[in-house]
Amino acid sequence: MAAVLPDDAVEISFIGNATTLIRYGELTLLTDPNFLHRGDHAYLGYGLFARRLTEPALDVRDLPGDLDAVVLSHLHGDHWDRVARRNLDRSLPVLTTPHAARRLRVRDGFRRAGGLPTWHSHTLVRGAGQVRVTALPGRHALGPLRRLLPPVMGSLLEFGPVRGPVRLRLYISGDTLLFDGLDEIARRYPDITLAVLHLGGTTLPGGWMVTMDGAQGAELVDRLRPRLTLPVHYDDYSVFRSPLSAFLTEAQQRGWARTVVRCEPGRRARVTAGAEVHVG
Repeated sequence: MAAVLPDDAVEISFIGNATTLIRYGELTLLTDPNFLHRGDHAYLGYGLFARRLTEPALDVRDLPGDLDAVVLSHLHGDHWDRVARRNLDRSLPVLTTPHAARRLRVRDGFRRAGGLPTWHSHTLVRGAGQVRVTALPGRHALGPLRRLLPPVMGSLLEFGPVRGPVRLRLYISGDTLLFDGLDEIARRYPDITLAVLHLGGTTLPGGWMVTMDGAQGAELVDRLRPRLTLPVHYDDYSVFRSPLSAFLTEAQQRGWARTVVRCEPGRRARVTAGAEVHVG
């Protein structure tokens, strides 16, 4: 068993795409489980597939046995794949959109999948620590295409001791584009410790972009003003069109490149309440 972290630190292990393991105290969360291998195809719906270009840094069979929950932004094959569906414990809580929760319960047998409407929360407790997971706004597409893609949510993870104050706030964007509804996040939560941004500029046939590219991601950082930013979801699939370098260039030009956490798949970033970072 891994050593328990102090109550002012969270550790994020980056597995690839949008998949991470997040540890706080004795709590362990898995986000957007995607364990397909290089060359495998993820189903995106309506006959569309995306080919994986990278290997996950961890095999699904090597996940820790004491997972507390999965935080799932939406139902797409590069966020909840057939490997996860077949191998994850069906008694594991899954916190996701109401749309995804219904399908996970009925189709896949994950009976503890729970749907969180926007701004609704669920609290998990283990040992002396807790995390409150709140569903935040997100839009996978704008205009007419929005009706064809599954609903998506961002997530706010607020960590702290049981019956104690919040020590860290971690924002996960989910597969959203930049839109004005995200500004409410900054108004409600002006003190985000770390923002985990899904980037990549995912582009579907016809030129429809359905996740933030480097410029949109940088604009969201300017709006939310997190103390630190961790980019993910940028080079794993054939439908990604905006490389990590595009976001890093924007960060440099906007003057906050030092706040970007560089954590490649297979590595861990430990972040403290004081926004200190150690990547190992």
